[in-house]
Order: sequence, then structure tokens, then C-alpha cells
Amino acid sequence: MNISFTGATKVAFAVAASCLLLWAGPLTAHEVFPAIADMTQTDDILTFDVEANLEAFVAGVNLDGLLNTNASPQAAAYDALRMMQPAAFEAAFRDFWPVMATKIVVQTDQGAVVPELVSVEVPEVGDIEVIRPSVLQLTARLPAGASTVQVGWDAAYGTLVIRQMGVENPYDGYLEAGALSEPIALAGGGQLGGWATFATYIPTGFDHIVPKGLDHILFVLGLFFLSTQWRPLLSQVTAFTAAHTITLALAALGYVSIPGSIVEPLIAASIVFVAVENILTNGLSRWRPFVVFGFGLLHGLGFASVLAEFGLPEANFVPALLGFNVGVELGQLAVIGVAFALVGFWFGGKDWYRRIISIPASVFIAIIGAYWFVQRTLL
Repeated sequence: MNISFTGATKVAFAVAASCLLLWAGPLTAHEVFPAIADMTQTDDILTFDVEANLEAFVAGVNLDGLLNTNASPQAAAYDALRMMQPAAFEAAFRDFWPVMATKIVVQTDQGAVVPELVSVEVPEVGDIEVIRPSVLQLTARLPAGASTVQVGWDAAYGTLVIRQMGVENPYDGYLEAGALSEPIALAGGGQLGGWATFATYIPTGFDHIVPKGLDHILFVLGLFFLSTQWRPLLSQVTAFTAAHTITLALAALGYVSIPGSIVEPLIAASIVFVAVENILTNGLSRWRPFVVFGFGLLHGLGFASVLAEFGLPEANFVPALLGFNVGVELGQLAVIGVAFALVGFWFGGKDWYRRIISIPASVFIAIIGAYWFVQRTLL
């Protein structure tokens, strides 16, 4: 079967590449991260120090399942708030606070309590293309005899990490948007066990690949499109997995720290490299697994940056790290499985597969990777 690129095919190719660039571009700015609340009890006062993207709350951005604020209908309002000076935005947030207060749940075993706003700390404007994590302090007076508390907030405010401070065996929870924590013992002892922590962090790792890790998805697809044969694919995935596991662990333990301004452009460059090599070679080269291993070290640092946003529980550090890594692996396998089911299974054995599917797909991936590299280098 002899298939060649027609004029219509070339036009479709260009349109698809342009659409992918438009889709990929916003993912580099205004990315959504969990809010982090440190909870401390002093006598009968419960204090919450919450680090969050307050502009999204005030603008009315629904963070439930959102990857990037640019995808929200309230993106323009968010951007306007993001450019406000700290004092002006603090005033805007204080005006908004009565609305937000009604959507925060602090439920003790002796009844609900209402949080009060104590202070708001807003950083300088800085680079408006990245989030500005502000810190608000809330307090709530505990009823007499209260021994447990459940915490949560409206789903529109997104994911919430709760960290109990100042007690032994503290509670540490990762709450999906709108979820309410289990009862937290105010005296401590509510810390999850090793297996429970392991299981809790698996979805977090998976979520970082699917749907949030488009750059990692494209890299894995670059590995897939080299060949639909399992041996070359497994050689690359094994090298990639071993490498990012090493740097993820080292970075999470604090032994390695490289700024995102260096890591992120290099991750984009790794996407370009594997895609271009797919175009220029017709099989697994001797050096490809070693190159993939090197790029895996970079991607591990990228994974570690996500963990740094909300930290890992000190007492169950290893189970949490392993759970996150397992989630990442499951996400990668899901990407490969879907790609194989949609493309490899049906067309992998065709003599035109490389020319019609593998090379065009690799060109798409290279274009996006190059675009990201330039953008991440210049910003």
C-alpha cells in the first residue's frame, strides 16, 4: 500500500500543529496548585495558616478539576487581580471574605465553629505569569470539650492540604475539591499508617501525569512512537522509570535542588530530542536508553517540584514518596496503553506506519516541545 502526503494532508497537519500549540501554551502559566493549611491549637483557639491562590477565589474561578486559570471564564478578572498591588488586593480580599467564610467548614464533635479572618499577607506583584501564593490566617474558638475537628471547604476552592502542627503523630491529609476531612484528633495521634499513606498518594502521582502532566505525556508518547514493538518500548520506559525514581527521591529528601527555570526548559528539550530522533532513526539505537535515562533524571526533578508544593508527611515520608511514584508509573502506563489501543494495535504492523503515523506524530511532539523550550527559556 503506497500512501503519500497530499495537499489536504499537509494543511491538516499544519492546522493540527497550530491547535496543539494554542492548547499547550496556557499550560505554562497560571497553573493550579493545592492550597496548604497548617492547623495549630493553642488552648481553645484553633489557628489555620493557609497558603493559597487568593486571586482565583476573589475572581470566582472554579478550581474544581481546573488545570490552569487561563481556561476559566473568569480568566480576565483573575489576571486583573493578579496585577493589583498587595495593599489593594488585600482590601479586595477582605471585602470578599464574608462570602468565603460561609463556604469553609470547621466541624467539631461539639458542634460547628465559624472561622474569623485575622490577617492577609500578599506578596509583591512580581512575574504576573505565575501564581502569587498569599497567606491568610484564620482562627476559630473551640467549644468546651471538643476533641476532634473536621475541616473542608467548597469544591470551587480546589484541593486542600491539611497539616496538623504541634502534636505527636499529626494528621496530614490531601483533600480533593469539596471533600471533608475525617475527624482529626486535636490531641494528635490521627496520623495515617504507612499503607494508608501509600494508598493516599497514588492518585496524587497519577493525577500529575493524567491529566496535569502534558509535558510528561508527550515525552512518553515520544518513546512510544519510536516503535510499536514491546522490546524497544520497555527498554526506554525502564530506563526512564529508574532515572526519575532516583532524582524524585533525592530531590524530595533535599539532596538535590535545581531551579525550575533550568529544569523546565530542559524537560521541553528532552521532548524535542526524542521526537526528532524518532524522525531520523528507524529503531532503537544503542545510546537511546542511556539518553532516555538522562532525561528521566530531569523529569524526576519536575515531579519533585509538585511534591514541594505541599510537602510529604515526615513520619510516613517513604510510603508517601513510593505511593506518589507508583501513581506516576500508573499514569505513564495508562498513556502507553491508550496509545497502543488506539494506534499500535491496529496499525503497528503496517508497512506505512512509520511514514504516515510515527513521523507526523513525532513532528507534532517536536513542534510543541520546541515551542515550550523557547517560551520557558524567555519567560
